[in-house]
Amino acid sequence: MALRGQSCPSFLVPWAATLLLALGAERALALPEICMLCPGSVQDLFEVALYCKQTPELMLHSRCCLNQEGTIVGLDLQNCSLKDPGPNFPQAHTAVIIDLQANPLKDDLANTFRGFTQLQTLILPQDVSCPGGINAWNTVTFYTKNQTCQGQRNFCNSTGDQEMCPENGSCVPDGPGLLECVCADGFHGYKCMRQGSFSLLMFFGILGSTTLSISILLWGTQRRKAKTS
Repeated sequence: MALRGQSCPSFLVPWAATLLLALGAERALALPEICMLCPGSVQDLFEVALYCKQTPELMLHSRCCLNQEGTIVGLDLQNCSLKDPGPNFPQAHTAVIIDLQANPLKDDLANTFRGFTQLQTLILPQDVSCPGGINAWNTVTFYTKNQTCQGQRNFCNSTGDQEMCPENGSCVPDGPGLLECVCADGFHGYKCMRQGSFSLLMFFGILGSTTLSISILLWGTQRRKAKTS
């Protein structure tokens, strides 16, 4: 009688393949440093976790809510004993919601959020002002232990100054209460007054010739000193 080799049930094959694929994706996902700034993970029933669980494509990892590309859309750093968010905080500039409550933060956070143009919900300790002030947000709500800055305003539309940027430039938001002027295509330089593309070849040519001239001058000076001595 022929012996039959033991085989894996057919229904386990696709399940195992899915598991291996998921594990491979998990390893390939490089977690940003800001997500591991302090121990623990995003706590259930808090705003970042609730936001992340509303969308099936989003995932909770350490202190972050990430999309499938690994981009930060939510960051929960509450109760991390932070005086400031730290040098890796700009990694979270794509975040839509950030929770920083229960931290001894310094009050002035304006420049900390430069580039955070997607931010719509920011939870802070009660004694820390919303970056950009109350005019940078649609709603500022105070609670017993924290405050929520909700709905970042486009400061380019809020200032009412049509001549803020030069004639060949345009205003773009740069975070809560922040903006910058960007030159239109074909313009560059001071107040966007120079027309045409910036010539790197000319720049490095002038820089190289200047450096060469100085080097020759120094070499000649050193040679004269050597002859006289």
